[in-house]
Amino acid sequence: MGGHDIAVTGLGLVTPGGIGTGPSWQSALDGRPTAAVDPELAGNPVRISCRVPGFDPDGLLGGRRAHRLDRFVQFALVAAREAIADAGLDPATWDGGRVGVVLGCADGGPATREAQHRVLLEESPAWVSPLLLPMQLSNMVAGQTAIEFGATGPNLVVATACASGASAIGTARDLLALDRCDIVITGGSEAMITPLSMAGFAKMGALSKREDDPATASRPFDADRDGFVAGEGAGVLVLERVADARARGARVRARVMGYGATADAHHMSSPHPDGVGIEAALRAALADAGAGPGDVQHVNAHGTGTPLNDLAEGRMLHRALTADPLVTSTKGVTGHLLGAAGAVEAAFTVLAVERQLVPPTASLFTLDPRLDIKIPTTPTATRIELAVSDSFGFGGQNAVLAIARA
Repeated sequence: MGGHDIAVTGLGLVTPGGIGTGPSWQSALDGRPTAAVDPELAGNPVRISCRVPGFDPDGLLGGRRAHRLDRFVQFALVAAREAIADAGLDPATWDGGRVGVVLGCADGGPATREAQHRVLLEESPAWVSPLLLPMQLSNMVAGQTAIEFGATGPNLVVATACASGASAIGTARDLLALDRCDIVITGGSEAMITPLSMAGFAKMGALSKREDDPATASRPFDADRDGFVAGEGAGVLVLERVADARARGARVRARVMGYGATADAHHMSSPHPDGVGIEAALRAALADAGAGPGDVQHVNAHGTGTPLNDLAEGRMLHRALTADPLVTSTKGVTGHLLGAAGAVEAAFTVLAVERQLVPPTASLFTLDPRLDIKIPTTPTATRIELAVSDSFGFGGQNAVLAIARA
């Protein structure tokens, strides 16, 4: 394979499956859905969500620190701490100027924004918090990560809707290939489960309405799917050049070998019905990796459970890949983590390649008969030399990562 040899040396996860890479990965393998009726969405048209369980920001970050951060930043810092420790790196000893941060986020801190808007309307502008902007701006997830770990290199937030996390990882890879950095903390974080944001998704008809059976509401590629279930969380990866990682004796968990990004230029929220943009992104990622359509053994699909997305993606995968890869959507477990989805799913893809084990697609009861793809419903051991992780978003944003065995 060709492409730039970029190593994944650290992983950190905060997901509805659990806090930490171990619990999150195990929940994916178990195919255990996390969707439930959410009391904080009482009165909303749709009240189902996938929340991070037992997240205690005061205990994890310290009360003084946590209270000055929106939830999306809290998630990112917890995941980044785990990823950096997993990589065997010590921020106290690294050259911060050669450490970059590239994180994806679709919406920043809507919970802070909505809370302060209520203060504005119900009390007075004089009572609006001076922390409103430092807490809710999207770029603060990268800024606070840099502050936390002394990373003074390039510092970016990528906003490509639900492709944000994957776009961030691709951008981080480019920074390493261009020798702008030696280490990049990358991934994505999102905390959009708020009444206003969820009301907007519901009015668009994007959300599953299965409140009678919320646990199985997220049904990627199922014939009876009716929309996605919103989730929250963060995924952080530490990337380095393979030669640098091996020189310091680090474990290389997998390699990010290719990245493809395109725009549908078709519709503000619907994918191109023929999947031409997503196919172009997939082919670009494979070409970047020096691989072909017969080299892919596993796909972590975008697979949201929405009627149009799953049909376009599933047909594209059958058309574009010739080795009949095992396809999974971990959104059956986690729900759709929006701007963090691509990062969490890239981490799951790294683990699948590392462990040679494909997690199932939860709540897949009957495959859409219009699709001809192979989707396991139990954990499946198989040879994986190359996998791809698909991420797509509103505005026709497409990002695909090609991830190879170390």
